[in-house]
Amino acid sequence: MKELSEQKIAICADHAGFELKELIMTDLGATGVEFKDFGTYSTASCDYPDFAHPMADAIEKGEFEYGIAICGSGNGISMTANKHQGIRAAICWKPELAVLARQHNNANVLSLPARFISEEEAFEIIEDFFKTDFEGGRHVNRVNKIPLHKA
Repeated sequence: MKELSEQKIAICADHAGFELKELIMTDLGATGVEFKDFGTYSTASCDYPDFAHPMADAIEKGEFEYGIAICGSGNGISMTANKHQGIRAAICWKPELAVLARQHNNANVLSLPARFISEEEAFEIIEDFFKTDFEGGRHVNRVNKIPLHKA
């Protein structure tokens, strides 16, 4: 796995995740990580799909390798991102879930539930997500079956 500072990361949030997103971006910037903020840009009420779709599009186009998506529960923003065939977004509220999301599911978007984790937990989860490689092996066939198959 590349070092975190070598990653290209897309990041987005809704109003509930805005403050955590700002803290994460400050930390990423301090470590030299290349990232792009897809919004939102305030705590004003907004709709998470307006930010999750552009972030997911950029990842699918290869502009970014990974994403971090944040909303209050992690659910809505993750559901939206997962509508994209090239996205495997995983909601993680514990570091162990982030490790398994990478090892077993080759997750490329980390979804965080801002209202249910502390800042410290968020940083631990991010660190474990980005330091963990996909195991491959028996998981490859399963991951390859995730995209919608047209009949």
